[in-house]
Parts: sequence; C-alpha cells; structure tokens
Amino acid sequence: MSLAPGFLDELRSRTSLAQVVGRKVMWDARKSNQAKGDLWAPCPFHQEKTASFHVDDRKGYYYCFGCHEKGDAIKFVQETENVSFMEALEILAQEAGMQMPARDPKAQEKADRRTQLAQVMEEAVKFFRLQLQTGAASEARSYLTGKRGLSLQALERWEIGFAPPGWQNLWNHLTAKGIAADLILGCGLAKPSDKGREPYDTFRNRIMFPIRDARGRAVAFGGRAMDPSDNAKYLNSPETALFDKGRSLYNHGPAREAAGKGAPLIVAEGYMDVIALSEAGFGATVAGLGTAITEDQLRLMWRIDPEPVIALDGDTAGLRAAMRLIDVALPLLEAGQSLRFCLLPEGQDPDDLLKAKGAEAMQALLDASVPMVTLLWRRETEGKVLDSPERRAALDKQLRALIKLIRDPGIRNHYAEEMRRLRAELFGFGNGAPTAGQSRPERPWQPGGRKIKPAASPMQGTRSSVLVGTDENTALVRREAVILATLIATPALLDEYSHVLEEMHFDGEGHSALAAVLLGCGPEDTATQIETRIAETLDPGTLERLRGERHVSLAPSLRKPGDAELARLCLGEEIAKLAALRGTRREVDEAVAGFADAPEEWIDRRLSLSARAREMATNNSDGDRADFDIAENGARIDRDERSDLDRLLKAIGFSGEDEGPKGSE
Repeated sequence: MSLAPGFLDELRSRTSLAQVVGRKVMWDARKSNQAKGDLWAPCPFHQEKTASFHVDDRKGYYYCFGCHEKGDAIKFVQETENVSFMEALEILAQEAGMQMPARDPKAQEKADRRTQLAQVMEEAVKFFRLQLQTGAASEARSYLTGKRGLSLQALERWEIGFAPPGWQNLWNHLTAKGIAADLILGCGLAKPSDKGREPYDTFRNRIMFPIRDARGRAVAFGGRAMDPSDNAKYLNSPETALFDKGRSLYNHGPAREAAGKGAPLIVAEGYMDVIALSEAGFGATVAGLGTAITEDQLRLMWRIDPEPVIALDGDTAGLRAAMRLIDVALPLLEAGQSLRFCLLPEGQDPDDLLKAKGAEAMQALLDASVPMVTLLWRRETEGKVLDSPERRAALDKQLRALIKLIRDPGIRNHYAEEMRRLRAELFGFGNGAPTAGQSRPERPWQPGGRKIKPAASPMQGTRSSVLVGTDENTALVRREAVILATLIATPALLDEYSHVLEEMHFDGEGHSALAAVLLGCGPEDTATQIETRIAETLDPGTLERLRGERHVSLAPSLRKPGDAELARLCLGEEIAKLAALRGTRREVDEAVAGFADAPEEWIDRRLSLSARAREMATNNSDGDRADFDIAENGARIDRDERSDLDRLLKAIGFSGEDEGPKGSE
C-alpha cells in the first residue's frame, strides 16, 4: 500500500514519542529534562542498568548509546510490539484519533499535488512581501512601523506582506507565472465566482501574516483588514489539503526551538501579540488562529512545554476565552501536564503592556501566573451570592461535575482536595481544623460571648479527669472509618452524602485522601471500580488498614453490603455520634484552655459532665437513653446534670447569657 507523505507527516506531528516510549520504560529523573523533551532511560532493547537510551521528543527520534538502536515512533512500535509497518501505523493512528487512509493507487499523485500547493504558497508569500513596498501599502507600513512599532528587520523576519485592494491582483500574478487555476484555488488564495466570472482573490486590502507549519512550510495566511468597515477584522485562509486550522499554531516551529533552549511556552491571542512578545525576548510564543483553542492545539502545546502559560487579552473576550479553555483542558490533564494563566491588566493585551511598561513588567506577570485550579475556582464563585444552603449545594454539585471531567484519577483527587480547602476558606470554616496556611481561630466563651484568657496546659488536679484520660481519638477514627467504608461499599449514596465528606475534618491516617477519592466518584461507579481507583492513587495498604478496624468489620452496613437503606441508617447514626464526640472534644478544649482563673474543683466537675455526655453519645444500650439536652457544641447532657451545671456557672459568676466569668478578659 502506498501512503501519502502528508499522512505520515500529520501522524508524526500528532504523536508524542515520549508518550509512546514511556509505556515501556522508566525515565531516569536525574538525566531527563521533561520540559525540553530530553529523556533518558535504560534501553528496552537490551539488558542494562544504566540510562543509555535517549529520546528527543521534539525531533521525534530515539537512539541507544549501548546497542545503537535508533528510529522514530513507528519503528519503536514495530520493534516492541512485534508488528508490521502498517500495523504500527494503525496502532498510532488509532491513538492519535486519525483514520487510516484507504488504499489509493494515486497516493503519489496526491503527494505531488501537496508539494505543488506548498510551492504556490511560497510564491504568494513573495508577492505579498513585494506589495508591502508599494505606494498602495503606505497606510499599512505606517500602521506596522508607527502604531505597532515594528522595525524593518522585524518585518523581514516575520515575512509580513500586503494584499492590495482589487479583486484579482494575486490571481493575475500567479496565472501569469503559469500556475494552474486549480492549484491557486486549492491553496485557498482565490475563490470561484458565482457570477460566471474568473475567480477573485481571497485577501484584499489586508496586512498579510504567513502561517507556517512545524516543518516551516507556508500553509496558510492570516490577514488584517485596513478598512475599518470591513466585516472581518482578521481573516484566515480556508482549510485546504495543507491547512487544518484546529491543528495548527502560529509561530509553531520557532517557538518549539526556543522552548527547547529552556524558554517557557507562552500562548497569546493574535499574530501581533506573538510578534511583539518574540521581539521583546519571549521567543517561545504561539497563538491559536482566531478561534477557541482546540484539543489538538493543546496537545501540540504540551509537546512543546508540559505547562504552557496562557496570556490572553485582559478584556472580557480574553477572560471568556481563558474560561472556555479550562473546560477543554480538564479531561486531558495528566501528571505534570497542565496550564497556567497570566492575568493581564484589564483592557490590555501583551503588545500594549510591552509598549507601556517593557519586558520586565511582562516577565513579572508571567512569574505571577496562577494554576488552572485557581482560575476554575474563581470562575465558579466570583460574583455569586452563596448565602444559603441551597446555593452552596448548587456550587458543590457544579464543582463535583467539573472534577469528574478529569480522567486521570490522581489529578482528580488533588483537584477535589483543593476544592475542599478553598470551599472551607470561602465559607469561613475548616470543619474543626484550620485550613492550609491558617491558624485555628479563637473560640468565644459560651454562652456569654466574651473571650477568655487561655491556659497553657491542664492544672494538676484536672489531669486525672475521666475525659482527659480517655483515648477519644480512637473512637473518632473508628467512626470516620465506618463512614468511609460504608460509602465505598454503597456508591449509590455518594451524591447524597458528598456534602458530609466535603465538610468533615478527618483524624485517621489516610482518611482525608480516601474522602478526596470518593468525592471524585459518583453513583454510576461500582464498589469494585472505586476500590481499584483507591488502589491506583493511594498507598496500597490504605484499604487494608481501613477494613482492619474492628469497628468497621462489625458495622451492619459492611456486613450486608449493597443494602442502601441499611447503609443510610448506619451513616446517619455514625455521623451523629461523630458530631457528638467532636462536641465533647471542644468542651475539653474550652475547659482546659479557658478557665485559668476558675476554681479547680469547678473544672473537674465541668469535665465530668462532658465525660458523661460523651458516654451517652457513644453508648448504644437502651438503658442509657435518659432524657437529655443538646449542648451548643453538639454534646448531649442529662437534664438533671444540666441544672447542676447551671448552678455551678452561677456560683463562679455567671448571672446571665451576656456575661462571662468574673475576672475574665
């Protein structure tokens, strides 16, 4: 079977050799430089311990300095999978989302035609460059050198040209050189007339920017209108045998070369932004071609740099484009492969910023770029009033839906964990624990509302208190374990109890990570799928430790897995008891840290009451179900003991709810 060179070129451009080889080897982290596509590993073709197998991902070739094997992605698949050339092509084409070409005896003719089209495009580049020197282009030159500040050398470097006004200037020039009409039309340089006349030029009265592919061939043009009343300010070539807009980047080749030398990849919005940034020293800059960035363009960017910086215009349209890009990128995220966003000042594009403040200001903004998760959170929360449980629940539902778009389980878990942190920070609570970077907030004295002076440690007589001496952490951890194990075994309840997971603080080892995994799952997942996901993303012993808890093995919901109603009852009980236990912990904190000036015997009595409340909260027997009140911290207190407590409070100086203890601060 004869294949057109164009198919092989496209297949190679859409295939990452590093990803193909990475399925068979373990990269040497010390020798490899992922950002530059310079990767080393022990050779898969011969037994060795040293990393002598080298992959140049940018050029698409590998070489072993030990056994001297070399080749590209196609040959690597042939050798490692023991398949033929055509079978290797089919494997790679399927991974790249490409259709294998049908058997075509005229493949060579098509290859020749593509070569001819490329030659015609070079003729058009020359024509437009010459036209920029004519009198008809005086306004265009003034715009480029005056308003945009480009030097004559920059105009040459970027091969900028001009399409003069008139309907057939380029058409007449090319046909006079003997170029066939079908080739001119095939390049998209002219359009057929629907009035029975000769074809007319696609570009008229426009500044012309040649668009070259990764190999440096001119495949299309972008034209900026000089007439303010023109319907389209920017116009790209139509799609042709040479040009696929959704799989092309402006300045692809030079940007890839600059990134290979260590420069970070910047993604700008338009041609002039790319030119301005490159001229200012940011050579690894590319742009989409007038439309939203596609999945294929994202993959091309990631082949250049695993973490491009998106620097779109600081207006509403630019911010909207950045937000749309997040939805495109979420399903494609992988470990070490993401996006960062450079937030430009409102109303400015990179070119404006460089002119106003210089390259240093641009570099400062690039250095301050934010990760994608930050912009996603801003998109979902900014400008929204979240002052009711219903609105918060709607936010939680939307965040869960977005996180589920992430296919990589490890990335999904980290996003869920970060969203939990940001949510707690936004709503001003940390579920019993301070959020990252925060200290635990001071608690007001209950019930009076006045803050009291903390004590460094329990007093001597207090250390023997029943509650202080009890290992309540064990009870907390066990109840957490039952809640998590029940949800793993009964995925149908995940949506119903996801808000509980989001708001819980976990004390048990690995429990917070398990909750993050569960938040990335849904009712459509089976228990087996969730267990597999946990095993893939967490310590292999996490599930074993969870199930090893005696309290877990005895839980009714685990002894009868799949019974949703029984699991719901079990979860309700465990969550209530966990809340009560945490309530008594707060009682201890307040008693120990808050009553430095109170009589010691009063503190012992206070702790004893709390201990009794805890025992009642965790006791399952019917005999202990006495009448009780719910304390403000969630603990249950016997009504008889409540009256004792009230008398004690009055004895040390409480006359009402608006007063704190006498002598307190």
